[in-house]
Amino acid sequence: QVQVAESGGGSVQVGGSLTLSCVVSGYSRSQYCMGWFRQAPGKQREGVASIDFDGVVTYSDSVKGRFTISQDNSRNNRTLQMNSLKPDDTAQYYCATVGTRVGCTVLGPRAQPFWANAYWGQGTQVTVSS
Repeated sequence: QVQVAESGGGSVQVGGSLTLSCVVSGYSRSQYCMGWFRQAPGKQREGVASIDFDGVVTYSDSVKGRFTISQDNSRNNRTLQMNSLKPDDTAQYYCATVGTRVGCTVLGPRAQPFWANAYWGQGTQVTVSS
């Protein structure tokens, strides 16, 4: 059974940085796409970034240029480096992984059905204060 676990959340002042980590275990080599999502109180869940087996990445417009997603060679350990944090980045951040080989993205209308069968972590809270 695929298991997903996030860590690294916390509180930071505006303009600061945080690094989130995601560990995937259990048949993880079949999970070809990994993504980060976030949900703030009263808001819909938002796709933040994705990375596929080959290292091809996508970012939402709201984080592009500030966040960087990466993975190690095993594809079991993924990182979201968050810089220049804003109060609007405050949210619960979730890691997800999908076994679909093509179509790894958080962009556009195809993203929602792509992640419909994802495995999800429990979430880690990020709070950015002014």
